[in-house]
Amino acid sequence: MKGFTYFFTAIPTASSNLLWKPLDHTMSGDAQYAPLTAALVRTLTDKLYEKRKTAALNIETQVKELYAANQMSQLEKLIGVLRELALAPNGQTRKGGLIGLAAAAIALGKNAGPYTVFLIEPVLSCFNDPDLQVRYYACESLYNIIKICKTHSLQMFDQLFDVLWKLLAETDQHLSADTDQNVRSGAELLDRLLMDIVVSKEDFDVANLMSLIRDRLYVQTSSNRRFVVSWLNTMLTTPRFTLLPYLSEVMDGLFRMLGDQQAGVRDVTETVLGQFLLGVEKAPNTIETHG
Repeated sequence: MKGFTYFFTAIPTASSNLLWKPLDHTMSGDAQYAPLTAALVRTLTDKLYEKRKTAALNIETQVKELYAANQMSQLEKLIGVLRELALAPNGQTRKGGLIGLAAAAIALGKNAGPYTVFLIEPVLSCFNDPDLQVRYYACESLYNIIKICKTHSLQMFDQLFDVLWKLLAETDQHLSADTDQNVRSGAELLDRLLMDIVVSKEDFDVANLMSLIRDRLYVQTSSNRRFVVSWLNTMLTTPRFTLLPYLSEVMDGLFRMLGDQQAGVRDVTETVLGQFLLGVEKAPNTIETHG
């Protein structure tokens, strides 16, 4: 897999405060899925990817039209329908909801910010799905949503960080199937995108990130260790951030990682420790102990 399909065209739009309401299951046909139609939902949840993609493009157009007409309540209902599809018991329905949420985000474009939580929440739940294909499509959907929402996504940073952490742990233990490798590749793409967004935000909460890392520092899984040291490496090589005050909190865990069975983990860990050492030499008074 070379990368995710970024299959929509975003336009600048605005949005209102979203109040999501669940579907009314006492209704049937088009009324249940309004403003979408039952026919469109059937196409969106079809087994064939091309049909789902066609339906998603239709949803993108509809989202643009609803915004242009200032029909925000209908737009919110549409997102609510997609949320519920993504949370449905049926895996095929969840796939349709996932691609639909990505379509809605891309149609909203740079003004998708106020909708960020409502778009991301149902996608995160799909990472617990036992179906690896659903988890892969969740990676694809989340990638497209975060790429649009950018720094607005950081209001859910803890949840995103945790999902990537768990996803890498799962894929490290199940490397026999090709689908697992696709999920791993998807997680890695998501991880890099999230890192790029973090380093672009000047007032990113470094203390919170270090707290998340500290809680995971003594894990034994090589992929999770690589995840931790990769984040440390990214932050250490970003001039606007300083990690020296947290050195005492991570040093012991990093030294333990030097004994990892994978050379790649050991190499990155050595690089991180070297960067910390250079920082200490340049600014020894920056080291503190955080309790």
